[in-house]
Amino acid sequence: MNVVDSSGWLEYFVDGPNAKRFLPALKDSEGLVVPTISLYEVCRVVLRERGEHQALQVVGAMQKGLIVELTSQISFSAAKLSMEYKLPMADSIILATAREHEATIWTQDAHFESIPNVKYIPKK
Repeated sequence: MNVVDSSGWLEYFVDGPNAKRFLPALKDSEGLVVPTISLYEVCRVVLRERGEHQALQVVGAMQKGLIVELTSQISFSAAKLSMEYKLPMADSIILATAREHEATIWTQDAHFESIPNVKYIPKK
């Protein structure tokens, strides 16, 4: 199982320098876990930069994975992980969701660099 965080989705959608490095996780839709906070973050950026039509296409692509709602269990776990790793809210929710599904996080976000079960891809 894999979770691609918002930075990875955005890199892929804009065909950035690291886009191809996220393909293994993104192509495996059966093993792809998508936290709703990632939908929000990606949608917000695409709405701002490209408009509603493009944002709806992005949401459609993201919904090919397993969409995971924010539950009370994930919220509590995220709060603890936020304290442990000093993560912002969205990152701690992504991490808690990944852990609940025993998934690897694929990211360019340096906040995750030293956390176990993270495939960190430095930005180019």
